[in-house]
Amino acid sequence: MPLVEVTLTEGREPGAIRALIHEVHAAVERSLGAPAPSIRVIVREVPRTHWAAGDQTLAERDEINKGD
Repeated sequence: MPLVEVTLTEGREPGAIRALIHEVHAAVERSLGAPAPSIRVIVREVPRTHWAAGDQTLAERDEINKGD
């Protein structure tokens, strides 16, 4: 039973998330030959205030780049 977990920052439209799930599912089915009912896809959305790179949250980076 393949399980694929995708972590993204929050804010995408539900339709975009659904399209991602479909494409990931299709890729697993095609590449592994896994039966469709056995494929699991989990999408986690993380607030930009809880995701950091280089000791700076993405929300902080957004604020700095807002002036550009």
